Amino acid sequence: MNRHRFLKLASTSTLAAALGSSLATAADKTAGPTQFRAYVGTYTGKKSQGIYMFTFNAATGEVGKPELAGEAVNPSFLAFHPNGKSLYAVGEVNDVAGKKGGGVSAFAIQPDGKLKLLSQHSTVGAGPCFVTVDKSGKVALAANYGGGSVVALPIRPDGSVGEHTGFVQHEGKSVTKRQSQPNAHSVNVSPDNRFAFVADLGLDKVLIYKLDPAKGTLTPNDPPFAAVAPGSGPRHFAFHPSGKFAYLINEINLTMTAFSYDAAKGALKEMHTVSTLPAADGPGPKPGWSTAEVVAHPNGKFLYGSNRGHDTIAVFSVADDGKITLVQNAPAEVKTPRNFNLDPTGKWLFTEGQGSDTIALFKVDQATGKLTATDTRLEIGTPVCLKFLAVK
Repeated sequence: MNRHRFLKLASTSTLAAALGSSLATAADKTAGPTQFRAYVGTYTGKKSQGIYMFTFNAATGEVGKPELAGEAVNPSFLAFHPNGKSLYAVGEVNDVAGKKGGGVSAFAIQPDGKLKLLSQHSTVGAGPCFVTVDKSGKVALAANYGGGSVVALPIRPDGSVGEHTGFVQHEGKSVTKRQSQPNAHSVNVSPDNRFAFVADLGLDKVLIYKLDPAKGTLTPNDPPFAAVAPGSGPRHFAFHPSGKFAYLINEINLTMTAFSYDAAKGALKEMHTVSTLPAADGPGPKPGWSTAEVVAHPNGKFLYGSNRGHDTIAVFSVADDGKITLVQNAPAEVKTPRNFNLDPTGKWLFTEGQGSDTIALFKVDQATGKLTATDTRLEIGTPVCLKFLAVK
């Protein structure tokens, strides 16, 4: 209802005003949280010492001042435990406690939002770049880019991680110079928690594993993978909120692939692949340009992907059949938007500039999905991952 029209009706009808008040109260009780802490993973150096956090009010768009939440070395990607009490970060380091490979660190989230280190263990492979936690909170899964592998680490009752219980080394290569070996780039868990999907840039495949959270193991599924066009370079992956579709952003070829998903079999079937760039830029790889992140809107109507070099956020509309149409390339207002994220309400989107040490805030049009930049900017050194946690 138009605000001015509502005020006019309220002035002539006490009953209408009372009814409107009661409906508003009911809506407030059923609405989700609007107060959040945002945690930012970074590459450490002169401008960053680890994981940062800031407050965010999704009702007003108000953003708090960033502060250091916990020191860590290259905590590039983050994930929360389902209970909201622990945070997990991959560490892009050379060894952990003398063991070769990167690491996964577990942190307890303190009442003030600060992080306390619980444990850290090796990912066995090199260059871990993605971590997620299964929906039961029993296992953390990490993708090793340099090693081309995926690893599972058990999560103890106190939120700490133990030594790995599952590890799978990928094998093979694809057609470009960048694809001379496997490069696992992300790992996502299916909505029913039965399967893990690993996008491997070097193989042009999404490998599919049966997941046993209690044992912390991964075994090849049947079918064991979904392949995309040679030279695509699969990077990140996201399920549609309905669970019927999934989307893969391809780093090298600057494309987005839409799949239908068979939940019973854990199988993906490609529906179509579209460019993340405006038609004027033409299809195919572009020197110095690459894609990075993909995020599905919680209402299921929109999909977003980031273009580095082009420095835009590609906005797609999502049809009832899961297919997508590019509707906007919004300037990211930062340099090298490796990662971005929607807040849990879907009303706002934050871009992170790995190359500009900044974060920018956008409003999301709830009817079209299109983005409008705000004046809000934050300064955090080399931000590469942003995750939201509701403040209880």
